[in-house]
Amino acid sequence: MTDRLSIALAQMNPTVGAVTANRDRIRAARAEAAARGADLLVCPELALSGCPPQDLLRTSAFLTQVDQALRDLAADTADGGPALLVGAPWREQGQLTNAALLFDQGAIAAVRLRVSAPDHDDLDESRLFAAGPLPGPVNLRGVRLGLLLGQDLRNPEVSETLSESGAEILVALNAAPFAIDAADERQQAAIARVIESGLPLLHVNLVGGQDSWVFDGASFALEADGRLAAHAPSFAEHLLLTRWERGANDGWFCHEAETLPPLDGLAAVYGALVLGLRDHVNKGHAPGALVDLAGDAASALVAAIAVDALGADRVHAVTTPAPDSAPEELADAAEIAALLGCRFDTLPIQPITRAFDSLLAPVFSGRDAEDATDTLHARTRGVTLTALAETIGAVALSTLTKTDRLIGSPALVKSLFGGYAVLADAPQSMALALARWRNAHSPADGRGPAGRVVPERVLARSEAIRATPGVNDRDRLPPADALDALLDRLTGEKPSVGADSVPSLGQDADMVNRVWRLMQATEAMRRQSPPGPRITQRTAGHAPRFPLHNGVTTIA
Repeated sequence: MTDRLSIALAQMNPTVGAVTANRDRIRAARAEAAARGADLLVCPELALSGCPPQDLLRTSAFLTQVDQALRDLAADTADGGPALLVGAPWREQGQLTNAALLFDQGAIAAVRLRVSAPDHDDLDESRLFAAGPLPGPVNLRGVRLGLLLGQDLRNPEVSETLSESGAEILVALNAAPFAIDAADERQQAAIARVIESGLPLLHVNLVGGQDSWVFDGASFALEADGRLAAHAPSFAEHLLLTRWERGANDGWFCHEAETLPPLDGLAAVYGALVLGLRDHVNKGHAPGALVDLAGDAASALVAAIAVDALGADRVHAVTTPAPDSAPEELADAAEIAALLGCRFDTLPIQPITRAFDSLLAPVFSGRDAEDATDTLHARTRGVTLTALAETIGAVALSTLTKTDRLIGSPALVKSLFGGYAVLADAPQSMALALARWRNAHSPADGRGPAGRVVPERVLARSEAIRATPGVNDRDRLPPADALDALLDRLTGEKPSVGADSVPSLGQDADMVNRVWRLMQATEAMRRQSPPGPRITQRTAGHAPRFPLHNGVTTIA
């Protein structure tokens, strides 16, 4: 029996499917842990495969690669260095499971399977992984560790079984995506397990962007009384070393660790957007990003996030003026690019739009063609940006917000040609708040300039438009804050809308029904829009799904 144990938590950023590269990343973390005197290195849930692996798990060649990499890592531990605890897909009795494997002294010392299916299965895991039985602890050099995998952290039955079976320390391996307030909820769930069991707990979380998910890291350790013993940073790879000693009554306490405060509020949201964009571009091996600056706050914010994520030398800003573009908007676009230090070009689309106007004038004559003209101009911008992005190999960034995505706008039409929608889950009101936050702060790990990056007049003009009913849409619509609150209700993020709740929103039934119909009419385009990082706690991603055609015309 040992009275001292050093446990390192490897908060790492794997790439889905890059099994060999992920194995080597784990090896590098183990080498660092060994140099710092760790007895055990703990890697996150699905660290070897990357997360979410989705239907790669149905590919036998991929699973064979995972199996070989697991054997390689097990063999590494024959060197007498730290034991290794790794999350990976694992085939058990003909079923595919989500597993934690303990390697020590050159062999697989133990395997434990995830018991609990996620309550909200955004990562599609219930369809792909079979559940395991309630586990007992694993033995590491005389210390009994109770392993919690993924959603098991929120299941008191799992920790109770481990405690009753003699576990001395709980260790949670997680791949939990970022959402506003989610990190705090994870920590509260861990505290509940600690208080129930009377055992200390270590929690390691994945970090990095993958498709519409951003994993925020923010790994931590808790003492047996629930006090915070250690904390890793948000949105960055980190090796968190904790040293534990056996105290009175054979209980364990942490006597050495570091505590780095996590990000919260708008800083956390901005950090998630930066990391999501950085990994989308880098993991896709693109040389950079392309953004269309329209002289508004949303496009300026997207450009700022891109520069913070990639550096100014990898961001190409353009403006695509049409006949109705205001001169001050073009001047503002140029100033935004100058503040960020990125390349800026003007690509006038007037010759193309005039040709379309001439072509369609006989058909449009005597008809209300305003909507069709706006849509045509937006598509022209989108096609132009796509052609340029494909030529230079960059990712074309959409500048639409969540509000645009839900109710439709020329921004949504243009976004259909984009590769990544940075603000797809950020409402208009939040985008404005983020732009003001960025003017006042330099984000952690940001590669852009300090200080103001969005001109004040751009913010003021965008806020005036969003605050004035009827200006942000030819149909009458509420101001931005009220519209976003109503959309929360209509999409199910808040309690559903009904006749009784309409007065509490400050909107009449006609307005609620108008917004509802706009949402329904936008469904087909919404399904075609590009992916973007999720930042809100939805049960099925960041966009609602409605039937393309349905007979519900009133909701209130």
